[in-house]
Amino acid sequence: MTQRVLTTESGAPVADNQNSATAGVGGPILLQDQHLLEKLARFNRERIPERVVHARGSGAYGYFEVTDDVTGFTRADFLSAVGKRTETFIRFSTVADSLGGADAVRDPRGFALKFYTDEGNYDLVGNNTPVFFIKDPIKFPDFIHSQKRDPFTGRQEPDSVWDFWAHAPEATHQVTWLMGDRGIPASYRHMNGYGSHTYQWTNAEGEAFFVKYHFKTNQGVRSLSSEQAAELAGRDGNSHQTDLLQAIERGVHPSWTLYVQVMPAGEAAVYRFNPFDLTKVWPHSDYPLQRVGRLVLDRNPDNVFAEVEQAAFSPNNFVPGIGPSPDKMLQGRLFAYADAHRYRLGVNHTQLPVNAPRTAGVDNYGRDGLHATRNGARHDKNYEPNSYAGPAQTGAALSAPLAIHGWTGTHEAPAHTKDDDFFQAGELYRLMSEDEKGRLVANIAGGLSQVTRDDVIERNLAHFHAADADYGKRVEEAVRALRED
Repeated sequence: MTQRVLTTESGAPVADNQNSATAGVGGPILLQDQHLLEKLARFNRERIPERVVHARGSGAYGYFEVTDDVTGFTRADFLSAVGKRTETFIRFSTVADSLGGADAVRDPRGFALKFYTDEGNYDLVGNNTPVFFIKDPIKFPDFIHSQKRDPFTGRQEPDSVWDFWAHAPEATHQVTWLMGDRGIPASYRHMNGYGSHTYQWTNAEGEAFFVKYHFKTNQGVRSLSSEQAAELAGRDGNSHQTDLLQAIERGVHPSWTLYVQVMPAGEAAVYRFNPFDLTKVWPHSDYPLQRVGRLVLDRNPDNVFAEVEQAAFSPNNFVPGIGPSPDKMLQGRLFAYADAHRYRLGVNHTQLPVNAPRTAGVDNYGRDGLHATRNGARHDKNYEPNSYAGPAQTGAALSAPLAIHGWTGTHEAPAHTKDDDFFQAGELYRLMSEDEKGRLVANIAGGLSQVTRDDVIERNLAHFHAADADYGKRVEEAVRALRED
């Protein structure tokens, strides 16, 4: 085998990669050692800034296969025929901790999926819970600040966590999910994924439907208790990453079955609560699950840093037949996610291999800027319209238009019959077994009892009382017992 020659970034051969150039034997290093300076400078820049949220993640490639006909609801090409397969990339993540945190912690999990369709990339950015803590994006920075490391102590503070929730009664439903048995998945393979938001599907006839995505794990849901998680996190901080990597490497390909709930667009205005409220679910008795297909993960990335950490998902990456809904949190994320990637990875992050569409049809006027690799030929114009056969618009909307009415301004969410902040949290609590309720109460009390202000504790207890009388009573008693110890 011919020995390959090591070169510098400019292509010059490297004479010595073991010793720096010095002024004599044992002398100081010379500034003229271009190879040394280049290596150190590149090393300093190998890692991009970590995400503010979802910093710690794992990823895998796979495919999505359609198993059921949904063409009556959407004209999306990748869903157009039973048996059709589309390449995918998924990134799982924890939300609150930094890149150096452990996998086995009580935290929601990101479930971000990129479909490399023939009509461009479609990104579905969700979580392993069907709801979230807040319903308006203007509160998102405040929420994340309350859950992340405190600027003074450098650690997550129960006072901040529970103080925010005390002032956000709509968080009670998600808090009940998070503190319950599914709050710490045993692995990424053993949890469900949800689009969480409400999205719009449009069929070939122009009929619009609102949908919610449910990815049900075919491995079965498995979770960890707080004690099991603490032991696992101490033993192997990379437990979920290791599990996913090793499962795929040994040919055990995790899979999920995709179901959707479908609501005809005309029913949204008369539904008994706001169907676009991210803190609520649609009961399956109202809108049953309808099977769509299956997601299979069958290939690990070759380079975590180049693929998993540079993967950029944005919920505004739609394809024909799929679009947004009036969900306020979704509307905010349409801007925030793409903007985060422009900061972290640069304006040309969509040209990176993990983010680039697989279709040859990328043709626009976006040029120049940091790391641009697609700048066009010398005679291509960088404006539109033009007289030089440049790409032009189609005039065909990706999804159906959304009706709007009323006055501009800041508005509180409209009240529906059951559009309160506590009803569904109480419903979830009442679905639990006695053992599940006991663990839920213990998990909540363990954190809430550490809060130093009585008024913050009382505010939170009021939320649990409002959700269910027994729920509130048991949490209150458990908190009191822990504080008296």
